[in-house]
Amino acid sequence: MTPFAPGKQAYLQSAVKERPDLLERLQDAIINAPELGDLFVDVIEHVQNVWIDISDSKEFSANEPSSKKRKINSTTKDPIEDNIREDWPTGSFYAIKDISFSIPQRKKLTLEIGKLPEQGLRARNPTSGELEFVVKWKEMENVVCLPLPEKAQPQYNFCVFPKISGGAESTSDGSEAEQMLWTVPCTVPKPGIIGAGVEVKPDDTYDTLLLTLVNEALEGIGKRIVRPDVGEFVSQTSQPHKKGEKAVHVKAFRGSKDGYLFFLSTGIVWGFKKPLAFFPFDLIDSMSYTSILQRTFNLNIIIHMPSFTAITQELEFSMLDQIDFAGIDAYIKRHHLQDASMAQERQAKKLNINGVKKESAAEGEGGEVEKVLKAERDAEGLGDDDDDEEDDDNFDPGSGGESEGSGTSDEEDDGGDEGGEQNLAEKEMNSEEEDD
Repeated sequence: MTPFAPGKQAYLQSAVKERPDLLERLQDAIINAPELGDLFVDVIEHVQNVWIDISDSKEFSANEPSSKKRKINSTTKDPIEDNIREDWPTGSFYAIKDISFSIPQRKKLTLEIGKLPEQGLRARNPTSGELEFVVKWKEMENVVCLPLPEKAQPQYNFCVFPKISGGAESTSDGSEAEQMLWTVPCTVPKPGIIGAGVEVKPDDTYDTLLLTLVNEALEGIGKRIVRPDVGEFVSQTSQPHKKGEKAVHVKAFRGSKDGYLFFLSTGIVWGFKKPLAFFPFDLIDSMSYTSILQRTFNLNIIIHMPSFTAITQELEFSMLDQIDFAGIDAYIKRHHLQDASMAQERQAKKLNINGVKKESAAEGEGGEVEKVLKAERDAEGLGDDDDDEEDDDNFDPGSGGESEGSGTSDEEDDGGDEGGEQNLAEKEMNSEEEDD
């Protein structure tokens, strides 16, 4: 017997949240007869659809509670509703049935993919035939296809991120746009699932077929679906349930919510719980590391709003595995993202720029003093006691912040920095003469 899915349990709780007594009766009935769960969900969906039909009729009373009216008798024009009511010419779109959506609704719907630039993506209720939601191509900022980390059998999430205007996700008409997330398996499409006009190759799976169809449509607006690239980032975490497959994600927490970070060629994605988040490079002000411990660290991303660069927001992702520190750090530096943990003041302190006057004279000689200071740190094991001041270039995640002989180094620094540096410089010069 198939257990009642947690997503449907949440749906029931949301539908009857104003009637805890009714919810308790429903839960008791499902415990005794789990097969009734799906029946209850279908009944509730049917009743909601009936309410929508009643809402659109002239006989609906204006005195009914607003929660039952659902966008009726509105004096303002709703661009999203207009989009849904738009008719697409026959043959101008592809249709794929039984697609599992998670955002904005958790249900199986028919995905419609428009072929024309003025169209987009739509989701249709297979039972009622009504359109549930739509996002036009011109309203999309990014579309990404990401593997589902926790599934042993390959599955892929397609995520649609609408354009952002003034800090809010919105359509070109100024109304709130919908994110989309649907999941497909890496299996051959079942008979009857693919609509007419779709050319299915013998080796096509759901994910490859959708990649082809959506990319063809995105070409009209100069975009393509973004996928993870092991050349950009690959996690060092093993995947016992996916032998031979490299992980392209990092597990993290955003507050109390767990999720995954994906480091892509166009930005960073956080998923897969609602709301999704996409941080394109041009909106990232800086990235820094905090709470660096032996096994975990936190990643902070400061972003600004597209039209208001002075308004910033800092987002913290915690409990990242230390094993992925080097890979993330390389990704940040490769894309020239500002790393706040290596700010100018901290670099000055590490390189002792203000403490050694003769360094400025040596700058024209290829930065030899910097090499000497680095050699001194390597030889004596110097290191900062504060984790926040750890040199990311030389950071050893497994060291746990321990530094033997640091007390001795401090005493030597107090007593004769200049003499120590001079001796090291002389040694280097002598070594060069011997080499000659």
